Amino acid sequence: MKYLNPLIVLLVYNISHAQYAQRDWEDRDQWMPLEALFEMAKLQEGMDVADIGCHEGYLSFHLANLLGDQGTVYAVDVRADRLKTLQQKADKDGVDNINTILGTYSSPQLTEGVLDIIFIVDTYHEIGDYVIYLTNLKDYLKPGGRLVILEKLKTEHVGKPRQQQAFGHTLAMEYVVAELQEAGYKIVDRRHDMGHWERNEEKIIWTVVAEVR
Repeated sequence: MKYLNPLIVLLVYNISHAQYAQRDWEDRDQWMPLEALFEMAKLQEGMDVADIGCHEGYLSFHLANLLGDQGTVYAVDVRADRLKTLQQKADKDGVDNINTILGTYSSPQLTEGVLDIIFIVDTYHEIGDYVIYLTNLKDYLKPGGRLVILEKLKTEHVGKPRQQQAFGHTLAMEYVVAELQEAGYKIVDRRHDMGHWERNEEKIIWTVVAEVR
């Protein structure tokens, strides 16, 4: 029996994964409402922002490109393997304004008072102690800083309890608005229908933008 060299297997996997990620991101560009999201956030060149729940960096790379050399993206995830993939792509592409941070489920491990905007995209439903988490996020924002939360609501979960929605990897806007207000934020913008996640009409994208009161 002939055995495969594990280094070759790993190399093939890495190449295949990179090609898959590239195709996936190109497809995501067709349905993710990035322009509207950045407009709502009032994103500007030179800002310092965080991408909490960055995965392999889809949003982080878009942000890095728009922010330019004077801006910084703090890409946060709880999985080191995702951050490693992100960093490898950044090194390969010569992107040097992304800083990767290994966070925890209770803290993003950011520096206090340095951020203009915090983005949480399709990740907020995973957070357990959400009001405490939201309250602590205020410490990382500059005065006038913004928190931007984008989620999807699956139509089959409309009207269901929050815990049941979160278990189904979805969340209704009204829960998040109430939690933001409880944590001491002021809602400054919200949009209920920003398209469909993965072009699935049963997954409605929505966004809320909040500032510290």
